[in-house]
Amino acid sequence: MIWLLSVAGVVGCLGVLLRRRLLLVTVEGVSMEPTYRPGDRLLVRRTGLAGVRRGAAVVFAAPPGTDLRFMVKRAAALPGDPVPAGIPVADTVVPAGHLVILGDNSARSADSRTMGFLPAGDVVGVVVRHSGFVPPP
Repeated sequence: MIWLLSVAGVVGCLGVLLRRRLLLVTVEGVSMEPTYRPGDRLLVRRTGLAGVRRGAAVVFAAPPGTDLRFMVKRAAALPGDPVPAGIPVADTVVPAGHLVILGDNSARSADSRTMGFLPAGDVVGVVVRHSGFVPPP
């Protein structure tokens, strides 16, 4: 009986540790099509700006005024990188503590072209795996 409680305790601790390290997010909207579609499930590794690489899909806290909790965009430029064309900011390089994010579906994406730089504090993590949504029969 004691071993069963020990196993349950270990499994519970592992669950808590994984929840602090990983997050499961469901895609809403079409801004990342064709890479991610509405309903796709994303496994996100929680990390700050230091864990973000150029080109990675980044999950961040949605701006106030939206009915979303998270948004997903591609990290197009990191601090110190030149600001990509089409981003309406006065800076020529991305300032420290910020990044430029762009949706893969540029025609239907609210990203740094409309929101400016993303503060590093809003970064939740990076996508490490996704599974496409399979509609029920």
